[in-house]
Amino acid sequence: MSRRIAVTLALTVPLAACGINSVPTAEENAKARWADVQNQYQRRADLIPNLVATVKAAGAQEKDVLVQVTQARAAANTVRVSGDDLSDPAKVQQFERTQGALGLSLQRLQEAYPELRSQGNYTTLMSQLEGTENRISVARNDYNQAVQAYNTRIRTFPDAVGARIFYGAKPLVPFQATPGAETAPTVNFGNAG
Repeated sequence: MSRRIAVTLALTVPLAACGINSVPTAEENAKARWADVQNQYQRRADLIPNLVATVKAAGAQEKDVLVQVTQARAAANTVRVSGDDLSDPAKVQQFERTQGALGLSLQRLQEAYPELRSQGNYTTLMSQLEGTENRISVARNDYNQAVQAYNTRIRTFPDAVGARIFYGAKPLVPFQATPGAETAPTVNFGNAG
């Protein structure tokens, strides 16, 4: 019996050093951070109908901007990326593009409605959206850190051995800046001369 325990221990130590537990733990952490990102995007999507309803009350001439926001929200809600899709750069980029388009349409909405800032509901909703955008930024940063930890773990010895043999682990895709993000947007309230 003691020989069986000794053999079990002798096999357990090398396996523990090969990422048997740490690789799935790191992967689950990255997936949990991804769920946080999706949660914040959902929060933003849930706030938009209230914002649109508030702005609609201000007048019909803003219809074009409202249509853009509504269409961008609808497009953003159709693109889903599950935890299993995180190793597919094309799916992650498509998600980033639709969320970026929604963010841009919200920015246009802000630029188009400076007179609405004095309305309490609009101001409150814009404050909520601003807070949500900050939460999205934090969630994306947390996700990227979890992806970095996971990708490093599956590529470095000794965890790389277990990652390949037992899990067939593939690197996860981090969020990247959308093309053009390095250029600050132009804000024009119609008073440029």
